Amino acid sequence: MSAVPPGTGDVVPGRLKVYLGAAPGVGKTYRMLDEARRRASRGADVVVGFVECHGRARTESMLDGLEVVARAPCGYRGGQFEEMDLAAVLARRPQVAIVDEFAHSNVPGGGRNAKRWQDIEELLAAGIDVISALNIQHLESLNDVVEKITQVPQHETVPDEVVRRAHQVELVDIPPEGLRRRMAHGNIYAPEKVDAALADYFRPGNLTALRQLALLWVADRVDEALQSYRSEHGIGGVWETRERVVVALTGGPEGDTLIRRAARIADRSAGGDLLAVHVTRSDGLAAGASHASLARQRRLIEDLGGSYHSVVGDDVATALVEFARAENATQLVLGTSRRGRLERFVTGRGTGETVVELSGDIDVHKVTHERAGRGTLLPSRRRTLSTARRIAGPVTGLLLPIALTFLLDLDVARGRLNLTSEALLFLLAVVGVACIGGVASAVIASVTASLLLNYCFIPPIGQFTLDDPNALIALAVFVVVAAVVAVVVDRSLRLSRRSARATAEAETMSSLAGTIVRGGATIPALVERTRETFGMDSVELAEPVDEPPDTDHATVVPAGPGAFLVLRGRTLPSSERRVLAAFAAHVGAAVERAKLAEAAAEIEPVRAADRMRTALLRAVGHDLRTPLAAGWAAVASLRSSDVEFSPEDREELLATADESMARLNRLVENLLDLSRLQAGALTLNLRSTTLEEVLPAALTDTPEVEVGDLEEIPAVLADPPLLERVIANLLGNAARHSPAGRKVLLTASAHAGRVEVRVVDRGPGLPPGSRDRLFEPFQRLGDTDNTTGLGLGLALARGLTEAMDGTLTPEDTPGGGLTMVVSLPFAERVGHPSGTQSVAGGV
Repeated sequence: MSAVPPGTGDVVPGRLKVYLGAAPGVGKTYRMLDEARRRASRGADVVVGFVECHGRARTESMLDGLEVVARAPCGYRGGQFEEMDLAAVLARRPQVAIVDEFAHSNVPGGGRNAKRWQDIEELLAAGIDVISALNIQHLESLNDVVEKITQVPQHETVPDEVVRRAHQVELVDIPPEGLRRRMAHGNIYAPEKVDAALADYFRPGNLTALRQLALLWVADRVDEALQSYRSEHGIGGVWETRERVVVALTGGPEGDTLIRRAARIADRSAGGDLLAVHVTRSDGLAAGASHASLARQRRLIEDLGGSYHSVVGDDVATALVEFARAENATQLVLGTSRRGRLERFVTGRGTGETVVELSGDIDVHKVTHERAGRGTLLPSRRRTLSTARRIAGPVTGLLLPIALTFLLDLDVARGRLNLTSEALLFLLAVVGVACIGGVASAVIASVTASLLLNYCFIPPIGQFTLDDPNALIALAVFVVVAAVVAVVVDRSLRLSRRSARATAEAETMSSLAGTIVRGGATIPALVERTRETFGMDSVELAEPVDEPPDTDHATVVPAGPGAFLVLRGRTLPSSERRVLAAFAAHVGAAVERAKLAEAAAEIEPVRAADRMRTALLRAVGHDLRTPLAAGWAAVASLRSSDVEFSPEDREELLATADESMARLNRLVENLLDLSRLQAGALTLNLRSTTLEEVLPAALTDTPEVEVGDLEEIPAVLADPPLLERVIANLLGNAARHSPAGRKVLLTASAHAGRVEVRVVDRGPGLPPGSRDRLFEPFQRLGDTDNTTGLGLGLALARGLTEAMDGTLTPEDTPGGGLTMVVSLPFAERVGHPSGTQSVAGGV
């Protein structure tokens, strides 16, 4: 991002509005100027910083009455161009500036920024509102997608994040048929370009695909704004603006069935989202989950275009519903219970029933599967002393001995059991109460049971005999047995809960590690993952500042030196803070890695320059000395008075000197041109050039070349001398590697607005793993022939080709060898400072 102009530190930043279109000609510039006129008519101070009308009369008429800031002239490689005068617009300081072609690349040296969007950032920082225009193919995230669709590479892009920060993005839409009619009527391009455009970039299929990309991108932008609004205003209800299907996963075998069912539900609505969520419970529910199953189901959900999420929650049903509401989900997919009827009767209602009760306006789908009703693979939901058990324990401890006394006192039972059997039954009841309610309930049950046994079953019946030592021993045994059983049960439950907690934490950390391994370890991704996992309203990374972060109603966790994670939302129990500390450590590590990457990026150019200097010194030490020594020796021999040379010898010596000086001159020219390329100071004279025009001179040093038919090949936009040197270097390189008696083949073809020139050899091809180093200067990929030069040929050829807005790529020759492909644009596509512009250029 550009530096903020001096004196703008306290200025309220301006607002950016972007008109987004699917393709050139949809009317972005017209709509932009129409808004400028409307604002000016309402009294706003509006100026036109830069607008490109492309010769369209109706668009040019919209400039009438608007103040236009004069463009700044600039020179580049022998040509004269005009760019927006950023300094003049800043000095004028209007309320609103109209700046067209958001993704435009400024002429090198024509301003202080390389990109127009950086100029716009400066205008916004100065408090100036900006209205701009952009085509969908210029968004960085969609650049490669558009190239695959249209077969036309886009060299000008703008980061998505820059556009997303716009206050408003308005889509300018027109059906493909309407756009093609507009093109056919000559309202977009000149008449001579219409047929080629309609048959190439503006095909109906291309336009339909681009339109869909634009609609979906804007829809995502609207969805982000909606989510932000709901969060800022605390809106928890579901707004069914877009189908979002959440599928709950337990790690069981039924997960695959649920995912596919949820995917079919999401597919019924175009643009529907699919989200899978797994709740890790601290009370042990997650302990029975299969990590391998969850990993497989995660891959499945991602293959189906969905996203996987993991959250922590002590109550699975509540965590599911809260996650669904936070994501504005419209439907929630669950599996039917795997518990049998008896288990459901004993343990009460399960997660599914609770979710249905809490779901409110979220539709809940309970999907049957092969494990339904066949027993749970997860631990029972009553693994710890819940509130219900803490209440039921004392009540059972009081009522169960009374109920047992009543049953044993019935006529059908009296006299059938002796005192020992009756005592064992009371002891069994006490043990049962201890398992339900713990130590306190066991004591209540043991005291109640011993008193009832003493009063109702130990003679004299109907009287308490507490002064009898046997009665006191019985009472003590009941209490001791009940207490021991209760302590053992309580200890077992505590260990189980601790183990379950450790398992839950391990699963959460394993999921986090999986996210990092899959490439989701960017700082925003880790921060968002932290928010999701702990169910917080928001999580922010506070970098080192002069004042500590605001900790009111927030949880603050250190995340590396001077950085903090600030979490706002629910209060986290201490059991979750340990896992949170691990998340914060990962975030801190990511921050450190980002800083190290920035430092490495700053050092890399210096290292590259040092490697270049070292390689240059090594290469020049021999390659420049060889022709210099040969030429010097020939001249010294000719000047010698001791030897009398025959005319033939004299001619040979002169030829040697001439060849050596010519070779030395070529080496020096290559070095100078390479340095000019690296400094951006190479002068270009781009014009319409045919291959027949440059081939004769290029073939001078390499006569053994077979040239294909070039009569139907269109002219390209190039600098003829530079194109000649590119082809000559490629031919010379191919000839050096071709076997004796095998000619180098040169062919050309035209496709998608570009001409491709192929130089084919039948040599050994590229060594394994050397493709990336092919175009590095001062190397010859292991060649041992010292007569092959500095290794500048391919490096210079690629640099010159790219300077002419072309590409140079290597291909393997079928049957063995190497093919170098030079791609250049047709000559009639003119418009950019480089001398070329594809028909997909900005409006």
